[in-house]
Amino acid sequence: MKLKIIVIVGPTAVGKSKIALELAERFDGEIVNADSMQVYRYMDIGTAKPSKEDRRTVRHHLIDIRDPDEDFDAAQFREEASKAIADIVNRGRLPVVAGGTGLYIKALTEGILDAPGPDKELREKLRKEAEDLGLPALYNKLSEVDPESAGRIGPRNTHRIIRALEVFCLTGIPISQYQKEHAFSERPYDTFKIGLTKERETLYKDIDDRIESMVKAGLVDEVRRIIEMGYSPGSKAMKALGYSHICRYLKGEYDLEEAVRLIKRDTRHYAKRQMTWFRRDAGITWYDAHKEELIGHIFSEVGGFVGKA
Repeated sequence: MKLKIIVIVGPTAVGKSKIALELAERFDGEIVNADSMQVYRYMDIGTAKPSKEDRRTVRHHLIDIRDPDEDFDAAQFREEASKAIADIVNRGRLPVVAGGTGLYIKALTEGILDAPGPDKELREKLRKEAEDLGLPALYNKLSEVDPESAGRIGPRNTHRIIRALEVFCLTGIPISQYQKEHAFSERPYDTFKIGLTKERETLYKDIDDRIESMVKAGLVDEVRRIIEMGYSPGSKAMKALGYSHICRYLKGEYDLEEAVRLIKRDTRHYAKRQMTWFRRDAGITWYDAHKEELIGHIFSEVGGFVGKA
C-alpha cells in the first residue's frame, strides 16, 4: 500500500502554515516544509518561517538544512522529503507537506525527470554569461535550441533558463523532450491535496501587510547580518523575494520605501504565478481560506482520507 500524505498548497500569505499546524495537531502529524527558501539557515523573517513556538508544538522537517550559499533543487527536495515522510510514517504519524513551491510538490508526488543532475562548472559559466551579456541573450539561445521550453519558461526566470540550457549542453537533448517522455507519471504516495485560495484583493492586502510586518520585525538587519557573515548577495538564496530587494537597498540603489514597494509588487506577481501553476493540477481540492468554516470542512475531508473521525 502507498503511504498516505496530506499536501497543502496555495499562494504566499494565504495561510498554509496555519492550516498545516492545525491539521498536524488534530491528526498526530508532522510537517514537511515545501518552501524552497525555508530550507536555508539564517533566513527567517523574509521566508516567514514557522515560529519557534510552532516548531515546539509540532515537529517540522526540511527547515534550516542548508546554508545560503548552497544549492538546493527539486531533486534534492524529493530525496530529503521522501526520507522525512518514511520516518514520520514509521513512527505512526501523518506527514503533512506544506508549501508554495509548485515544482517541489510535483517532484515529490509525481516523480522527477531522468535528466542529468546539475553541473556546477557549466552552471557557473551560464550564470556568468547571463551577467556579462544579459539574461535576454541566454533566453534567445534557449529559444533557438528548445523553443517549447523557452515559451513555457518565459524570459525572466533565470534559474529555469539556465537549467534548460544546462540539460541541452550536457546531452544535446531539449529538456522539453525529457519532460514529454517522463510525463510525470510516477505516483509514489496516496495523496490528498488541499489548495487554499482567497479573493485577489484580500490576498494582495494580506501580502502587503505581511511585507510591512517583515520590515518591522527586522528584515533589513537580517539581510545585513547574512551579508556580514560572508554570504554573497549574488548567491541563489539571496536572490529570493525580499532579500534581493533589501540587498539593493543596502547598496544604495534605492531607498527603503521603494524597496518595500517593489517587494510588495513582486510578491503579488509571484502569488499570481503560483496560482497559475497550481490551477493546472486537477488533483487539488480547493478551499476558500477566508471562510470561517474552512477548518471544519478540511478536518472532515482529511478524517475520511486517513480513516480517522
